[in-house]
Amino acid sequence: MTAPSVSVAPHASLLEVVRQMTGSAVGSVLVVEDGALRGIVTDRDLALRGLGGGLGRESPVEAVMSAEVVTVDADDDVRVAYRTFRRTGVRRLPVLDGDRVVGMLTIDDLFLDIFRQLADLLGPVAWSVLQEPPGPPSAAGAGHVS
Repeated sequence: MTAPSVSVAPHASLLEVVRQMTGSAVGSVLVVEDGALRGIVTDRDLALRGLGGGLGRESPVEAVMSAEVVTVDADDDVRVAYRTFRRTGVRRLPVLDGDRVVGMLTIDDLFLDIFRQLADLLGPVAWSVLQEPPGPPSAAGAGHVS
């Protein structure tokens, strides 16, 4: 997960939210008030409900946020996150410790986890097939096919 997550207050303007997303290189931000999660807003929400809905850039983010947010608990096993993503179809899951937001878990985070696990498994398999120890390629054989 990414911690801390990027968040804004419900009264933040749509322009402020866009700047926050751009500056943090994220596609969503959490809407938090007094430490409690109030909603989530995505770049798609901004485009469709915001500008597409005729709202101005000074409109508050609470006008376009999704108030019903699917979350996972910080103590949950990663398999709970996998099931939650599969069951709900969301791409982002705020991670809560009680009522407090502690991070954001995305589908991409889980893909990276899977790729790391595959790499861990493929290293020994490649070594046994090629009968070469894992490690960086030698400079002499780089770029040439024998």
